[in-house]
Amino acid sequence: MAEGAGALVRAVLQERPAVTNGAALQIMDVSHHFDLHGAPLPVLDDVDFDVEPGAFVALLGPSGCGKSTLLRLIAGLDLPAEGRLLADGEQITGPHHDRVVVFQDPTLYPWRTVRANAALGLEARGLMRRESPRVDRVLRLVGLTGFADAYPHQLSGGMAQRASLARALVNDPHLLLLDEPLGKLDSLTRIAMQGELVGLWQRAGFTALLVTHDVEEALFLANRVIVLSDRPARIKADIPVEMPYPRHRGDPRLAELRREILGLLGLDATW
Repeated sequence: MAEGAGALVRAVLQERPAVTNGAALQIMDVSHHFDLHGAPLPVLDDVDFDVEPGAFVALLGPSGCGKSTLLRLIAGLDLPAEGRLLADGEQITGPHHDRVVVFQDPTLYPWRTVRANAALGLEARGLMRRESPRVDRVLRLVGLTGFADAYPHQLSGGMAQRASLARALVNDPHLLLLDEPLGKLDSLTRIAMQGELVGLWQRAGFTALLVTHDVEEALFLANRVIVLSDRPARIKADIPVEMPYPRHRGDPRLAELRREILGLLGLDATW
């Protein structure tokens, strides 16, 4: 590796959490398709990249290009048509509590309190009696201690998404998969939640993989942005983000990167 490239990688890696509890991820020549009316519909085409433990990586690309499909493969919810996916060197063949997905909709059970919703993962694994203090810890982590006994209908959109994050974090995941988790929030709540998500990542030390359509969100949160093409998705660019945290939206470097990425997406003329 050239010295300039090495310095760039070192600078990016310095932005990882101080304590890393994250998984290493390898996506190896992954292609995938869906069967549509008896014919294959290609979705991913030879996608290949690694993610270092504790990194925060954003996946950007046009709507419908295959970003969420890739996230499902990493979660083990589907198996790839071709290629391999490894977490900490072990092939991903199905779901695991170390890899947790947070979706756009909080999908909280309306008849359960915030605390009971957050405890679902421990209950499913038969660990609630032994590990119940973990629920209170994650509620503190996401700022919901005062709402532990509230029901979902009593929460704002941002608070409901915090509860969804608590439900994911109670499993102490090594890899947090974020499928546009802030996409349905109003703009002010979304900005506030972006900062909170960075803080959670820095404190908990997990590896994060974020799917988003928002270029600014990707640059505000991630220390690396992977830009995908139209379907079937291929990697167009893998861009390290050398900006320290906390980031400021008016930073000229952020504006330069935003314009570069919009250019890769064919949208630079609109900026």
